[in-house]
Amino acid sequence: MATPSVRYVERRFAIESASRGLTGCAPSHTDTAGRCPGSLKSSLRPSGEVGFRTPPRLPMLRSVRLMTWNVLWRFEPDWRARERAILSTLNQLKPDVIGLQECWYADGRSQAHVFAERLGMHAAFEAPSLPPVPDPPEHPDQAGALMGVGIVSRWPITAVRRHELPVSHRQVAPVALGAELRHPDTPFRVIVAATEWEPDYADDHLAQTAAIAELVAHPTPGPGGDIPTFLLADLNCDSSQAEFAPLAAVADDTWELGHGDPDAATLSSVVPFAPFEATKEIDRRIDHILVTRSLDVAIEAAFTVDSPVGDLYPSDHFPVVADVRLTRELRPS
Repeated sequence: MATPSVRYVERRFAIESASRGLTGCAPSHTDTAGRCPGSLKSSLRPSGEVGFRTPPRLPMLRSVRLMTWNVLWRFEPDWRARERAILSTLNQLKPDVIGLQECWYADGRSQAHVFAERLGMHAAFEAPSLPPVPDPPEHPDQAGALMGVGIVSRWPITAVRRHELPVSHRQVAPVALGAELRHPDTPFRVIVAATEWEPDYADDHLAQTAAIAELVAHPTPGPGGDIPTFLLADLNCDSSQAEFAPLAAVADDTWELGHGDPDAATLSSVVPFAPFEATKEIDRRIDHILVTRSLDVAIEAAFTVDSPVGDLYPSDHFPVVADVRLTRELRPS
């Protein structure tokens, strides 16, 4: 749960800034010279720079920057150019843990591992995931490539588990990726997943979010008690839709705790190549970072990046970021 002092400072700054028409950092976000590193660029955003809805994270002990991002596999437009834009965004945001959906695997390596190599991090990957790969391929680079979910972590990945999600309409069941990370202060668990989206398969969609909720709620013992679990997922629903209900019963939404923009959408019709036919999901916040309800964490900020890199959007989804602070004392098992 969010620490009251952190939430109070952030909320007060947001209210005071809005009343004066200001953008920038809360006092706690400035450096020793009073500067705001990477301040908000919502009014003036030079070409190629990443824009923030929320100031960069507080320089606090045990602060962890989590990100979830559906990176649109090897779909058009130009997946290689988009991948460069994704890496540019990652280099600027510097997340500690990244959950990737629509992550490719080809020629013996995954996109998660490519990112990890470039960023000096660790990676894991599991397949298959949704959506199904095109058959026949739309272009040669899609031939033989798998669709999956991946994790990129600043800290070593000590355990990886593959969880099949229920399916009754499709021939292949998608998987969720569970991983335990060796954070220097306290270990924690991450689950990465993508769910069904077709309105005609709504029963599978609900069954999958219910299965993910069971994974999130299942206690994971650590050296000092149950460790926190974070879900980094494209759930193809927002918090008002029926499929979100199983997760709302067991987990907290870091977006709400971090005072994320209530009007934000992560699958936006602003993107020229957005799937406009996805009427159930378009212009909604369908990508989420959730946290186990029974264990305390402080949510410092939650935001998304909704601007192109140069003139290219890196994906049809916007990434979601949450800055969290882990507690040193864990609740006994």
